[in-house]
Amino acid sequence: MEATTIPGYAYGDQDLGSSPVSERDVELLEAALLWDAEDDRHLKLAGEVLADQVDDVLELWYGYVGSHDHLVAYFAGADGLPDGEYLERVRARFAQWVRDVCARPRDAAWRDYQNEIALRHTTAKKNRTDGASAPSYVALRYMIAFIFPITATMRQFLSAGGHDEATVEAMHTAWFKAVVLHVCLWAQPYAPEVW
Repeated sequence: MEATTIPGYAYGDQDLGSSPVSERDVELLEAALLWDAEDDRHLKLAGEVLADQVDDVLELWYGYVGSHDHLVAYFAGADGLPDGEYLERVRARFAQWVRDVCARPRDAAWRDYQNEIALRHTTAKKNRTDGASAPSYVALRYMIAFIFPITATMRQFLSAGGHDEATVEAMHTAWFKAVVLHVCLWAQPYAPEVW
């Protein structure tokens, strides 16, 4: 699916609010993560390796979420059952997020969209994009905890590119750092005064 046809995908949209996270904030987070130019290079390579595997990645992640009632509940309608349409719309954006993690420059447009993603997990905007009636926020603890499965499971997909073990490890490390960076930004609206 082309990014421009994904329902609710608003990367670069002029109507998005500005992120409260500054370029300097991102630089300091990257320093804390020991981010370097090799991470940028390996993250781009990871994007190339993952290009034809994103649907498989999402199948695995959605299977994980779907197998845990306390996680799939965040996609449930008023009747308590998972809302299939909501799940599919989010899935398309989640797939694009994988591509964006590997390819987008970490500039103002990127910060603004990370802020939008963050808000869509909080009471500020949860459900609004898709007209869903699911719970009004995702607990921050699960946002943080999800770092592990979306990092640990990625290695098998990165290994499928035929690169040597050192390169796979470098791609995996860059992916891990990028995921942590994103979740750090997504945590901002949960506790803006102390973030």
